Parts: sequence; structure tokens; C-alpha cells
Amino acid sequence: MAYSLSEVVRHSGVAVDTIRYYQTIRLLPGPAREGRNAVYDDAHLDRLRLIRSMASRGFSLRVIAMLLAKGDRTESDRALLTAIEEESAAPGYDSAGAATQLGIPHALLASVERAGLAEAQEQPDGSRRYSDGDLRVARGALKILGYGFPLTRLLALAVKHDRSIRKTVDGAIDLFDQYVRKRRRGSEADPEGVSAAFKDILPLVTALVAHHFQRVLVNRALKRLKQSGERGPLEVALKVASETRLGVRWQ
Repeated sequence: MAYSLSEVVRHSGVAVDTIRYYQTIRLLPGPAREGRNAVYDDAHLDRLRLIRSMASRGFSLRVIAMLLAKGDRTESDRALLTAIEEESAAPGYDSAGAATQLGIPHALLASVERAGLAEAQEQPDGSRRYSDGDLRVARGALKILGYGFPLTRLLALAVKHDRSIRKTVDGAIDLFDQYVRKRRRGSEADPEGVSAAFKDILPLVTALVAHHFQRVLVNRALKRLKQSGERGPLEVALKVASETRLGVRWQ
């Protein structure tokens, strides 16, 4: 069935400017032409509805574009998408609501967003939403600041970490894609196995990275104390290190 742009807006609930933006970033194919008129079809409506559905579950436009770029998905792709959706689904707060929950000025949260350090999920209208997990992490960051860490230097360190971790994450995704998802695409492969593997591996990888970071931090801090020759602080640090256990989930 053929639709005009105004009809697509009415049926999809997506604004004209948003539709044109999706076309600009190639998230939505351009319309056909009949003379000077733009003509859309059911495929455009289906794509817009899918984008809205994925965005409502917390996917950023970048991730949506990556998933949709594959065209027709295999059963294993669909199973993986379902698993990711389940892991991503969570109540959300907009920037103002998140700032209120955290008890900080909205302007402060906005500055952190502009620095690229707030990994909130982008919505179709350009707004950002934070989950309860995001707020728990943010409260931890505020507690760290309460010990006297200067905000500007902490943000600078976070920027360096963010750049590094994105490369690591992309590499991890490539490994999963190559050695788990693609390997299970054979005729005898069980698509549900991809979903199960993702759910099993995600907490394990998260725990592995967190444990490694803690171990390296503790060991390097102890090394500095040893080099300083401060016996008292070193004994206290060794005791604390031996008693500290990171709360990560291995199973």
C-alpha cells in the first residue's frame, strides 16, 4: 500500500523531522517518487515501528542502525536480539528525573552527558533515559567525590577510561560474533543457544573485567606504598586488601 508522508506520520506516530533525520542517517530508506510526490509503503511503516520498539527498550540509534543494517536476520540473530532486549529492559528516568533522584543539579548531569560520560540510552526524540542501574553507579560516583576527589580530574580520567573501554567492548562483541553467533548458524544449530550463551557470558565477562581492574588497582597501590617505605599505611592497606571482596556474579 502506498502512503504520503503525512499518512506515514499519522500511522507511525513519528514526527516528520524525525522521519527525515532517520533517512539522513540511513536508518530508514528513502521514499519512492511519483513525479514530485514522495511515496512510502508498508515496509517503511514496519521499519519505523521496529525502530520505535527497539528505542523504547533502551537501544541507542547507533545500536539500532547496526542491527538493522544486517537486513533479514537469521533465527540466531533474532534470538540474540531478544536476549539483548531482555537484558536492556529496565525502568527509565529522563535527565531531569535522574538528577532529582540523585539530588544533584540538572546542569551538572547535563555537563557529564556532554562530555560523553553518561551512557544513557538515546530515544527517538533525542532525549536520554537512565535505568535504576545507572543511578546506582552514579550514586557510587558521588560517594567517591565525597572523599575529596576533584571533579575535573576525575572526569578527565573517566574520559580516558571511556575511550579505552569502548575499544575493548567492540573487540569483545567481534569475538562473540565470530566464535559463538556465527558458529551456531549451521543447519543443526539451535538459535536458542545463541540467546542462552549471551545470557551466560555477559555476567561472566562483566565479573572478569571488574575483578581484573580491582586486582590491578590493589596491587599497584600496594607497590607504591612499599616503594614509599611507609610501614604503617602499608600494613593497613594489606589488611584491607585481604578483607575486600568485589561483589561480582560469576554464575
